[in-house]
Amino acid sequence: MKHRTKKKLKLKSVNVSLYGYFCLLSVLLIMLVDVVFYLVVSSALSEQAHRRVLTAGKDMVNAIDSCGGDDPFMGAFILKGSINRYREEGLEVFILNPDGSVILPADAELSDERFGDLSAKLAGVEEGGKITYSSYGFVSFSARVNLCGEKCMLLVSCPLTVVRQTVTAMQFYLLLISGIALLLALLISYSFSQKLTRGLQFTSDTAVKLAHGDYSVSFTNADYRELARLSDTLNYVRDEVKKSRDFQMEILANVTHDLKTPLTMIKAYASMVKEISGDDPEKRNKHLQVIIDESDRLTGLVNDILAVSKVNANLGDLNLGVFNLTEFLYGILNKFGYLGEQGYTFMADAEPNLYTRADREKIEQVIYNLLGNAVNYTGDDKTVYVSLKSNTDGTRARLSVRDTGKGIPKEELSDIWERYYRSRDSHTRPVTGTGLGLSIVKLILEAHSFDYGVESEPGSGTVFWVDFPSVSAEITEEGQGKNG
Repeated sequence: MKHRTKKKLKLKSVNVSLYGYFCLLSVLLIMLVDVVFYLVVSSALSEQAHRRVLTAGKDMVNAIDSCGGDDPFMGAFILKGSINRYREEGLEVFILNPDGSVILPADAELSDERFGDLSAKLAGVEEGGKITYSSYGFVSFSARVNLCGEKCMLLVSCPLTVVRQTVTAMQFYLLLISGIALLLALLISYSFSQKLTRGLQFTSDTAVKLAHGDYSVSFTNADYRELARLSDTLNYVRDEVKKSRDFQMEILANVTHDLKTPLTMIKAYASMVKEISGDDPEKRNKHLQVIIDESDRLTGLVNDILAVSKVNANLGDLNLGVFNLTEFLYGILNKFGYLGEQGYTFMADAEPNLYTRADREKIEQVIYNLLGNAVNYTGDDKTVYVSLKSNTDGTRARLSVRDTGKGIPKEELSDIWERYYRSRDSHTRPVTGTGLGLSIVKLILEAHSFDYGVESEPGSGTVFWVDFPSVSAEITEEGQGKNG
């Protein structure tokens, strides 16, 4: 039989990924700037060379035309001065005979290749015409002119090597600046990635300590908003986990105590039945009743624990149906009638024939737990007040259960619905609680999406209330199955 091994995922480091992506982005941006700069500068310098040649050519044409005026000698002098000035600026200026001999400047020569190219360019140009072109590494201006009555050719050229040298020099400095920028980008990205991952690593290490049971840890990181929010969330989780652990330890102690007492009594009374009252029917029945009562207490404890587990695991589907809530409430109150022998009184004020749609079995748990809780915490008058009234528009029926006890401090009101919670006030009541009752109430009512709440003031008792949806008495349970 072949065994498939699960391929282990290769995880990436946030530090390395951030560093790599930041560096890649920096390189791409620098390359983009370099390319754009090269294209723009090259184009700009070439355009500038064309403008210089064209301007110089037109000036030379005007200077040549002035040589044939009233003072040819002065015109020739100006012409030579212009040629020398342009040569100093890096431009080449030639005045040539049609055979290719150089007239001005006298110390210059023009290669046969360039003269042939010049003749070819001016072949189709009429007298007085001019053209600009690029060839043989030069940007050139050519024209047919008359110098003192002689037909000549003018050539003004700017070597492109100057442009290339300028571009090369600028590229060198640009690359140098790019290298410095890239180095700075690497340092910044490294510092940023280290700072970010340092916060993540600290959070991870602190979370490990929390997982090992160290609830004194604190998640603190305010460098970045997202990490600060994560730290706040983890601090909240820490507090909730610690609270849950404390509640669990408390319920363990409570349940252990509550289980120990009835088990001890069951064992003790069973021994009494066996050794003392076995032959006395009256004593035997009395002792056996104690065993039955304590067994019932154990059953209640176990049922509460199982009820929470069942609701939490979503195993209990809601079996919704329409029923008479008023009669249902009185039926549950009758089950508490045995407490009348111990002096307890239930004052009920219920509007007749109020109907609702809910899960009867689970709502019975809710009402039973609320009544049991009120019995446990009511005052010395041992009175519990129960009210069931419809609201003004008839859409809701509010059930209220009020005790006359010491009340609940405001700082504890948000905790009473939590699992395993018990008020700090000790009590000794006939309805023993595990700290699970109100948690079960909360889970069931939230599953129904019913509104509920608690109102209390120290010294004024406590009121628990639930709003049930009111429905018409004409609606039957027909066609209403289970609903999750």
